[in-house]
Amino acid sequence: MTADTYAEAHPASEFLSGVRASIPVIVAAAPFGVLFGALAVENGFSASEAMLMSAAIFGGASQMVGIDLFGARVAPWLIVFSIFAVNFRHVLYSATIGRYIAHWTPLQRFVGFFFLVDPQFAEAEQRVEKGRSLGFAWYMGVALPLYVFWIAESGLGAVFGRLIPNTQALGLDFLLPIYFLGLVMSFRKRAMWLPVVGVSAFVSVVAYHTIGSPWHVSIGAVAGVLVGALFAPKAFREKRP
Repeated sequence: MTADTYAEAHPASEFLSGVRASIPVIVAAAPFGVLFGALAVENGFSASEAMLMSAAIFGGASQMVGIDLFGARVAPWLIVFSIFAVNFRHVLYSATIGRYIAHWTPLQRFVGFFFLVDPQFAEAEQRVEKGRSLGFAWYMGVALPLYVFWIAESGLGAVFGRLIPNTQALGLDFLLPIYFLGLVMSFRKRAMWLPVVGVSAFVSVVAYHTIGSPWHVSIGAVAGVLVGALFAPKAFREKRP
């Protein structure tokens, strides 16, 4: 029995495998979720509103941008547009993951794309790199704990976050970027990894200083995608599904 056949026959086991894969992500994201909850309350949100925002948007960076703009009392369309700019990278994620989940039902794909946040994408890519198919049970095993704990962490931050004297001084706000850096490094053996990461980082920094946040995130991501698409070796492109 192949690994993929086993996955289809034992969805409960695959779900638990996904749950185990989610644990390091939950630990890394916890300070960021608490920080969001605390900042949301400082900007006039109630604890329930902070949790509702986490449940509806489920995206740390875009939620941070949202509460900053809410606090500045800018036009609603600008808030929506700014959040779209931060989350544009998820369009790129869905284009990649979509090739691996074509065998899912339409409803499963709809649910899967909702949960397609940064660590979910990275874990899924690593699984595919190992030659495993992307089953719905495993995917949800990763996604559901991330989602539930993210909402809970936002609530904890909203209720108890003010007890933290200075999150920046403690370095809590830098824990999640460190985790994402680790995710990026895990793909370092891929073809064109260094040029893609280098160009993406350089363009992102330039965009940050010239255009400003949050556009630098999407612009840097698009630059890296273009480098990979234009200059990746032909053999590497052909073996991708």
